[in-house]
Amino acid sequence: MLQIAICDDEQFYREKLLSLVRQYLEQRNLAYTAQLYASGEQFLAQYENNVKYDIVFMDISMKELDGISTAAQMCAFHNTTYLVFVTAFIDYALEGYKVNAVRYIMKDTLDTAIPECMNAILQKMQLSKVTFCFMDGERTLYTDNLLYIESQKHKAFFYYMQAGITTFQLYEKLDHIEKLLSAHGFLRIHKSYLVNMKHIRKLCNYSVVLDTGETLPIPRLRFQTVKEQFITYKGSF
Repeated sequence: MLQIAICDDEQFYREKLLSLVRQYLEQRNLAYTAQLYASGEQFLAQYENNVKYDIVFMDISMKELDGISTAAQMCAFHNTTYLVFVTAFIDYALEGYKVNAVRYIMKDTLDTAIPECMNAILQKMQLSKVTFCFMDGERTLYTDNLLYIESQKHKAFFYYMQAGITTFQLYEKLDHIEKLLSAHGFLRIHKSYLVNMKHIRKLCNYSVVLDTGETLPIPRLRFQTVKEQFITYKGSF
């Protein structure tokens, strides 16, 4: 699931950006969450925002804390976010690239610029796919959309985000699936659960909470190992 933030002090442009990004992703059946912020201060108010998002659309010219300063603080913590500056003023372009912005978009070109921008970012991210022979036939899945796999009575249940949560089934051992998906950020939290770490919101009380709100158990003896692996993956916890 792509985590996206839009930070602009003008409501019109916040909503327009959201509409264009939503249209692009939904046409491609890509799962996402999007959060809107009305100022740089609001964006930075939560520490987790420094490391949370895959893509951030940031207005440069905002009152008090401008987009360049906001982005600089974010990048000081985390430099793998794809940062896109959106502004009405061409004069700021060179400043934007000082904080490694991947794109600089003029507000009067959003309708054509956003699709091109998203194409470029997704190509850089190289959204990975995996193919399995499920009970209803062969399917190719985006790994980012795959929440977790559960093993039950010799069957593996794949919980996949696709216009809601869809379940696919196949006869396969979770050990084998784990080997296939370990390079894509999947973590074995339990003998019966293999979880996509991109969808883990937090670990607590010997359980993992997903960004869907669902909670899955972690055995007490496995908890510390799971926690350490998740910290390594996220860079913070």
